[in-house]
Amino acid sequence: MFVIYNEKNQKVPIKIWLKSKNDIEESCLTQALEVSNHPCVFHHLSLMPDTHMGYALPIGGVVALKGAVVPYYAGVDIGCGMCFVRTDTHIDTIKKSQIKSIIDLTKKTVPTGFSHHARSSKEYRNYKEWIKNWIEEKMEEVLFSRLKKILGIENKEELINYLTESLGTLGQGNHFCEIQGNQDGFVCLMIHSGSRNLGYKIANFHTKLAQKLNEKWHSAIPTKDSAFLPTDTQEGKDYLKDMNFALEYARENRNRIMNCFKSAVSKVCKNVEFLEEINIHHNFIAIENHFGKNVWVHRKGATQAKKGQLGIIPGSMGTSSYIVRGLGNPESYYSCSHGAGRKMGRKEASRKLTKKSCDKAMKGIIFDGFKEIKLRGKKAQKITDLGEAPQAYKDIDEVMENQKELVEIVQKLTPVGVLKG
Repeated sequence: MFVIYNEKNQKVPIKIWLKSKNDIEESCLTQALEVSNHPCVFHHLSLMPDTHMGYALPIGGVVALKGAVVPYYAGVDIGCGMCFVRTDTHIDTIKKSQIKSIIDLTKKTVPTGFSHHARSSKEYRNYKEWIKNWIEEKMEEVLFSRLKKILGIENKEELINYLTESLGTLGQGNHFCEIQGNQDGFVCLMIHSGSRNLGYKIANFHTKLAQKLNEKWHSAIPTKDSAFLPTDTQEGKDYLKDMNFALEYARENRNRIMNCFKSAVSKVCKNVEFLEEINIHHNFIAIENHFGKNVWVHRKGATQAKKGQLGIIPGSMGTSSYIVRGLGNPESYYSCSHGAGRKMGRKEASRKLTKKSCDKAMKGIIFDGFKEIKLRGKKAQKITDLGEAPQAYKDIDEVMENQKELVEIVQKLTPVGVLKG
């Protein structure tokens, strides 16, 4: 059950899916209070059990606005989400060496971090034809003229090249490809990725425009990052069009990564069949009807969980993940968590945790190991990057316990091999 935070200085209450108000970090609550006073806010703000501080809106935040959209409330990685596939192959039939082979083969066709497809690669040549057809189908002149400004490109050929280079790339941070075993012992594949640099550029472009307009209108917004665009204006319509463009790109990005992942599995595990597949966003805005009104629901690090809808909730790379079925709880705007949620920031985790303890938490799971990174600054020093270690995240089982009224568990998944961004 949720707890309610409702003080005199709030326009709407905050409903938090945690056992106690004391379980939410102070910075996250402060940010949520700012959102609860947005001039366009509707009914209440919902915080999922994985919530923690983000930009403008807490990660794990769901807010509905009347007649307006806030680009930063959807986040800069528009369309970031999950993809899942179950196979008919039993996990006990795969050796550790085969799991490593699958990861290594996937790395050859799925660039990670800041890497993109080389224009000489087979993937680039294959993806370019799809991008060309997609652009012709989706790209009216008005959208292209705006994307030229957003991306700093001159013509459609440059746009095709830009989108092709990033399609089917994983990205960095908490993005991953993971081999898992489900509760029935079958091999499953899971991916976390989004719209790459495209979504980032779109979000920043429209936020800057919204900030200028809100300043001109003397809008009583709580912070600059919560600048909004009315949906009945050309600016609001333009953002929604660009956001939906990025959502389609993000979904196809996950499709392409999953195809490469499945290809690697097929080369290692003979006669494997790929069964059910789920592909969902957890950073997006959609118009929905709640409490008798059509409102713009912003989900930032939150999964849609309408009644009967299947969703994906990953843990950390060393803990369980879950396939869930939504219960359609109206109090959460038909939403649930998008993962375990961070307990520590990346730098904080790297300072406080030890490599030894993090290696222990990953015992039995195939991955590339925790790498050293060079910190910026005058006194640049090397430090082990532990920002994605299991200890940097909340307890996924506690998160699931706190949202029993939002979703029911369909499958529990255990990681056996991980490729991180």
